[in-house]
Parts: sequence; structure tokens; C-alpha cells
Amino acid sequence: MSENTPQTAQHDSKPPRLWLQTILFSSTFLIAAIGVPWYGLTHGFTAAGWIGFALVLGANGMSITAGYHRLWAHNAYKAHWSLRLFFALFGAAATQNSILVWASGHRRHHRHVDDVEHDPYSAKRGLWFSHIGWMLRDYPAGADDFSNARDLQRDKIVMWQHRNYLALVIIMNFAPALALGFATGNMLEHVLLAGVLRLVVSHHTTFFINSLAHYWGRRPYTDENTARDNDLLALFTYGEGYHNYHHIFQNDYRNGIRWWHYDPTKWLIKSASWLGLTWDLKKVPDFKIQRAVLTMQFKRTEQALRTRAAEAPHLKEFLEQEYQQFRQTLADWNTVSQQWMDAKRASLTAQKNALQQNLHEHKEQLQHNLAEAWEHATLRSRFKELEYALKMQRKRLQLLSAQMA
Repeated sequence: MSENTPQTAQHDSKPPRLWLQTILFSSTFLIAAIGVPWYGLTHGFTAAGWIGFALVLGANGMSITAGYHRLWAHNAYKAHWSLRLFFALFGAAATQNSILVWASGHRRHHRHVDDVEHDPYSAKRGLWFSHIGWMLRDYPAGADDFSNARDLQRDKIVMWQHRNYLALVIIMNFAPALALGFATGNMLEHVLLAGVLRLVVSHHTTFFINSLAHYWGRRPYTDENTARDNDLLALFTYGEGYHNYHHIFQNDYRNGIRWWHYDPTKWLIKSASWLGLTWDLKKVPDFKIQRAVLTMQFKRTEQALRTRAAEAPHLKEFLEQEYQQFRQTLADWNTVSQQWMDAKRASLTAQKNALQQNLHEHKEQLQHNLAEAWEHATLRSRFKELEYALKMQRKRLQLLSAQMA
């Protein structure tokens, strides 16, 4: 036997199978694939059955996307305890583990994205692995490690759900379906639709983001990882399909940043803010978004230029001019940003001093504050000018790319 044989055997060996998860995923999928169509063909489904399915599915889906993902995993906004409790309850019904386990694992995914050793559901290990395979065996990358979730361990609702997770899973998976069944007098229909089918659909719509959203779509913001933007996936995942954007700007409460992007999770979070249920909604400045897009455009245009040797001198000179302008715009942005921060610090100091002075001096301070407000307005105008400059540069690069196509 050769010296490499033990190493090869060790490399090929697979971690122990997690039978509880394997049985859960297999049995529910089989019932959804066989039992639900059989019942539909032999008995038919009522409108009430489908409405119940949609309502419970929506509550599950939003609890994962708005709660588990954007609220707890990324701290993209803050929420009232009542909304957090709702997300904790219906998130448990989705049967994707507790908030603490889910969010800490997801944070590791972002930190080590595509790393086959440390990313719990690395796309580099294959479509099946990233979709569901990583949950069927006891892989080291999937081991619980809450060292990156100290903030969540201070959240009373998170820890209450974590301690009582199994009981909540049982209650929240059966209670809605049974309640609908009692209300309509059609128990089996609601158990199949609002119970089993809802659970399977909820599972795989979430899993699509870990798998398909790292294989299928476009990469307008970064190519440093496998995440893609995919409008079709966004339709089935409550707006989570804009995954390339999310991986570079993970703390933004939005995934779809344009008005035409389908992102009901964003709409829910924003609407809740009007009712005082959410606040501190984090948004990435438009300039940073434009900068990411332009960086990718320069990279792709330069790559395309290498295949156009005959036109290279003229096009290369134009691209170099555009790139120098891009660098100057970034430098101007950094300068204006520093001026803005200096002005804010000076304003806060002046307000603090004004509280310690008499009325006459306070009046003079108010006049000074008016001058500072004018300066701030000037800085804001400069910010807008720089954002507009990047947008115009994007259009010029798009025209250049079209000419080279």
C-alpha cells in the first residue's frame, strides 16, 4: 500500500450524517411532492386553503428575510419588541434553526464567503452542497460558534427563542394549520397546504439564496465573490435575489435599491418605520454604490480592450482619461467627507458651549450656527455634484462598451 493511501481515504471520508435533518427534509419533501398533488386531484383545494397557505408562508418568509437576516444577522435596522417577537415565532415555524444559530452562521458565511473550509455553505463546494447538502452532514464549518454574536446573546427575545426552540418549532408548525382547519372544517387540507407544503416552499426559497444566487445572475458591484444579482430569484425570495449587492453592502436594509426592484422585505421594513416599529434604517450612500459599479465597469472595459488590439491606442487613451477623472472624483469625495465630519464635530462642540453661556452669547452662537448651516448646505451640494459626476461617467463607459461590442 502506498504512503498516500491513508491521506486519500481521510480526504474522501465524509462527516457523519445528521439523520434528524435528513429525515425531516426528505419526508416533508415527499409529502409535498406526492401527498399534496394526490389530495388536490382526489378532493380539490378550496380558496380558503390557498389563502391560508399564502398567509402563513408570507409570515415565515418575512420572518427569515426581515428578521433572521436583515435585522439580526446584519443589524441593518432596529425594531420594536413586538415585531421582533413576531419574527422569532414565525421564524421558528420556518424550521431553519434558532436566530442565534442562523445569524452567527450567516455572519461566518459573509466573513469567509466561498472559502471551502470556513464558509458553512460555500458555493465553491457545489450547487447541491450550498443548497442543502451542508445541513445533512456534520461538517466542521457548520459547527456552532457564537463568538461573533455577542450582541445577539444580549437580546432577550433571541435567547428566549434559542432556549425554547424545539417547543416553538412544534407549536408554530402545527398551531396555524390546526387553527385554520378548525375555522374552515377542513383539517387535512390546511395541514397539507399551510403545514407541509408551506414548510417545504419556505425551506427551498431560502436555500436558493445560498445556492442559485451564487451561480446564476449578474455581478454589477463586485466579482470578488460568487454572489449574483438575479431578478427572477428576487420574486421567490421576498427580494433577497439582489445578492451581489448584498455581499458588498451587507448592512443596507435594502437588497433591491431601485424603485423598480422587487423587494417586499424592504417595503415591510420601511412601512413599519412609519408606524414607529422600526428605526435607524441603514442605507449605503449612493456615491459608494456608484463607485462600486464604476470600478466593475473599468475592470470589464479594460478586459474587453485587450481583445481590440487594432483600436487599442485610441480607446486605451480614452479609458485612461476616464480613469484619472474617476480617481480625482474619489479624492474630491474624501476631501468633502472630511470637511463634513469636521463641520459636524465643530457644530456639536459649539452647541455644547452655547448651553454654558449667557443669552447674549447664545444669540451670537445662533448666528454662527446659521453660517455653519449654510456651509453644510454647500457641502451637501458638493456631494450631489460628485454623485452626478459618477453617474455621467457610468454612461460614458456604457457607450464605450457598446462601441466595443
